[in-house]
Amino acid sequence: MRKYYLSLFISCVLMTSCMKERVDLIIKNANIYTVDSAFSKVHSLAVKDGNIVWLGDDAEKSGYTSGKIEDLNGGYLYPGFIDAHSHFTGYGEGLVRWCDLREASSWDEVVNRLKKFNEANKNAWVLGRGWDQNLWEVKEFPDNSLLDKLFPNTPVVLTRIDGHAMIANSTALKLVGIDETTKIEGGAILKKNNRLSGVLLDNAMERVYAAIPSLSAKELASACLTAEENCFKVGLTTVNDAGLNYNVIHEIDSLQQKGDLAIRVMAWLNPDEANIEKIKEPYVTDHLWVTAIKLYADGALGSRGALLKVPYADKPETRGLQLQQRDYYEKWGRLAFDRGFQLNTHAIGDSAVRLMLEVYGSILNGSNDYRWRIEHAQVVSSEDVRLFEKYNVIPSMQPTHATSDMYWAGDRLGDRVKQAYMLKTLMNANGWIPLGTDFPIESIDPLKTFFAAVFRQDTKGYPVGGFQMSDALSREEALRGMTIWAAKAGRAEKSIGSIEVGKRADFVLLSNDIMSVPKESIFETKVVQVWVDGMPKLK
Repeated sequence: MRKYYLSLFISCVLMTSCMKERVDLIIKNANIYTVDSAFSKVHSLAVKDGNIVWLGDDAEKSGYTSGKIEDLNGGYLYPGFIDAHSHFTGYGEGLVRWCDLREASSWDEVVNRLKKFNEANKNAWVLGRGWDQNLWEVKEFPDNSLLDKLFPNTPVVLTRIDGHAMIANSTALKLVGIDETTKIEGGAILKKNNRLSGVLLDNAMERVYAAIPSLSAKELASACLTAEENCFKVGLTTVNDAGLNYNVIHEIDSLQQKGDLAIRVMAWLNPDEANIEKIKEPYVTDHLWVTAIKLYADGALGSRGALLKVPYADKPETRGLQLQQRDYYEKWGRLAFDRGFQLNTHAIGDSAVRLMLEVYGSILNGSNDYRWRIEHAQVVSSEDVRLFEKYNVIPSMQPTHATSDMYWAGDRLGDRVKQAYMLKTLMNANGWIPLGTDFPIESIDPLKTFFAAVFRQDTKGYPVGGFQMSDALSREEALRGMTIWAAKAGRAEKSIGSIEVGKRADFVLLSNDIMSVPKESIFETKVVQVWVDGMPKLK
């Protein structure tokens, strides 16, 4: 009889074990922020075929088993972070062939960095990015005389931190046919002492960029993979790449299809007929969204190219630059609407923002769910805020722009600075807002985005009390802005952006709970692990 009951017991155990559903991954003993509509928390989850199939307190007790069980010992798990506006491939290219000029404290330091870089690389073109005259003692654009002396026969192109100004040496200018008589609509060619200074603004830069040799397919792949590695290190699992040509998108797609590139990319098409001929309608895979067209309405505030309604406080002879005529924006807006694309337009100054809201409104005709976006929206007149709500236009913003610009933004805008960097105000227009960094213009680190959004300070803790704190976000709003709202802004919220059953298994494990730790601990927080499709990505 004892044998019989023992056999029966073993049979029951085996039967119970067989009844359990086998999954690819179980995570347990975690503090999991799902970022669902209720902002609920759970402690365990199960993943199968790259999707989340269960959430709760204990997957094993709820009928799941796996050969891979991760016990996080109370660790803090969040949805994979999403950068709603970046330049992913441009960042990667910068890592492999551009000299880093960020935070250089003078023009002399810029040139010294460039000399060392050129000695180590010896490229056909000397390229650099990141200089910012606002950080120098004399806050004026440089001229190219020193570049001409050091590089008399090699073209040199140095892009300003915002990407809306450059300085090129005379060899580069001559190579592309720019001289004292050249006129560029929507751009400026600056002179100093009646000679070309080498400084070009906005559309004037395009001729130079077109002459720089493109990366080969092999170089582009290397740039993407290097950029991906750095993104994973800071917890990014999805990036928006704000303005690409078809050949770059095709290479990204190929790398993803082969399994070489795991990061998800929302690629925005540059407004070029050849691009639209290749991609006639939105194209979506598990890892790639091509659902938007990128336009530029104006330049940047730091280089005084942002288009303002009234002149700059520190340069009253200019209001900035409108890069194209209104009918250009209307043409591309109509094409985007007819083909089902989003329209994502760079507009920084209040006049550029108003222009694009009017163009959008004439096409969208009131309330809608097309999710057309104004990128940056740094200066917005109070009377125009209501238009974001009227037409359901999404303000897509970068919190660290405020904490980078706050040192000099008041010089540019005067009292109008109170109508700048209005995160909370613009979030309230639709009840949500996507957040990004615009990297490599700003740091790639999403924890800096979170900190700047919530505390409105830079990494030095400046200013005491925060910058224009009436426009700070709550911690929950900031986290939503870099997860589910960033996904929603790219029409991807059904598959990514939160930890919910049926969505892709993209997570980031942090060493601290950013929802509760003192602000001083935010920058002490480490990215412990990142999963994409349930697969760990940090070695």
